[in-house]
Amino acid sequence: MSASTDSNTRTSTIQSGNTIIFRLPNGDPKGVKIDKGSTVSLGRFGAFHANELINEPFGRSYDIVDKKLILIPPRSLAEVEDTDATNEYINDGEFVQPLTLGEIQTLKQSGAHASEIIKMQIEQHANYSLKTEYSKEKYKKRKEAKYSKTFTTIEPTLFNVCEYWFQKDPARIRDIRIDALSQILNMANIRPGGRYLAVDDASGLIVSGILERMGGKAAALLTWTYFTTESPPAYPVMVTMNFTSETVAPLSSLNWAATDQNYTPVGPPIDIPSEKIKSDRQKSRLDKRKAAIDLLNSTREELFAGEFDALIVASENEPYSILEALIPFVAGSGSIVVQSPYGQILSDLHTKLRALPGYLCPSVTEVWLRRYQILPGRTHPTMNTSGTGGFILHAIKVYNDESANAITSHRRQKPSANTSNTSGKIIIVADEADASMGDADESV
Repeated sequence: MSASTDSNTRTSTIQSGNTIIFRLPNGDPKGVKIDKGSTVSLGRFGAFHANELINEPFGRSYDIVDKKLILIPPRSLAEVEDTDATNEYINDGEFVQPLTLGEIQTLKQSGAHASEIIKMQIEQHANYSLKTEYSKEKYKKRKEAKYSKTFTTIEPTLFNVCEYWFQKDPARIRDIRIDALSQILNMANIRPGGRYLAVDDASGLIVSGILERMGGKAAALLTWTYFTTESPPAYPVMVTMNFTSETVAPLSSLNWAATDQNYTPVGPPIDIPSEKIKSDRQKSRLDKRKAAIDLLNSTREELFAGEFDALIVASENEPYSILEALIPFVAGSGSIVVQSPYGQILSDLHTKLRALPGYLCPSVTEVWLRRYQILPGRTHPTMNTSGTGGFILHAIKVYNDESANAITSHRRQKPSANTSNTSGKIIIVADEADASMGDADESV
């Protein structure tokens, strides 16, 4: 099955070679590559044959039984009745649960399902009936995380992938939380058919966001890296997104040296006379080398043509030097967005840009997010949250034309407030609002 999603960026079903994010029984996400004919291991939660997931849609839950998957029907949203009961007088000591660890191990070895073990624990729990409905639900979830082998496949949307990497290794994506990523894409005005420059040291998160927003309808997307190798940078986030080949087709990469007009690729010669080619293998290597050189030259021509709609920078290197090198290729009124986990770096950059006439309205913002638990009568912010998603600088490129003149509007003559009208006409008195408006008009 090769049906695509509405955005045409990825297939709607799991395919061989995809990297799938699983939500484990304890709530933690885990990324695993699915290959046809292989065995997928989820650690202590069990293993299964990968073929059972291929061509299946995302978002389904499965239970592992003897390395086979059993589809679990979706749970209905049960109404939790509000109650005035509390857990104040409940003692959850070690003696309220008569089912011992040895007995639980015996049940597991005998092949008892996790639901049966949890049911026995509930039946023998001395104080379970005294718990509130919310406490009962939390108790069940804790036991399921401990004994269950149920997992869920997560659809690789930009939101889910960003959440996965932020939980796994936030430093690797430069502490870019999903709210920060959404603001970066909005400030850069990412849209289908646009042409964009990106300096992405966030493991490909910025590039993935741009490709996702363009929905497979990109005109051009050029990325840069400070590495001197000719090979494109490794973007592990893009691997998790499972983009189709058509989606990533407009993506091109250049190393930093290639942005120089006088740059010459270093490598073996490709113009070898045909009589000196000794084998088909040598000819194949020369053809591949020539194709790589042609691609590099066409990418540089794309860069030097300029008129890109935006420049997005999320790099560990000093940002002002990056802007100096790439801002000539940005079109007028193009957006400039720079992200950094540290506020001082963008504060220094903001000070520099304010003194330059080519940057309009540079501003620095700090993104912040608070999650809430929503329950009937129990809505409150979560206890643990990340401190910040980083800082973002935004500016607009304008052309500095020294020959341009300011437009001066005609200022209305201010009449005298003490002048009397003896001919019966209305006396016009200019108020403070008119005066201030006139001053504003003159300054345009």
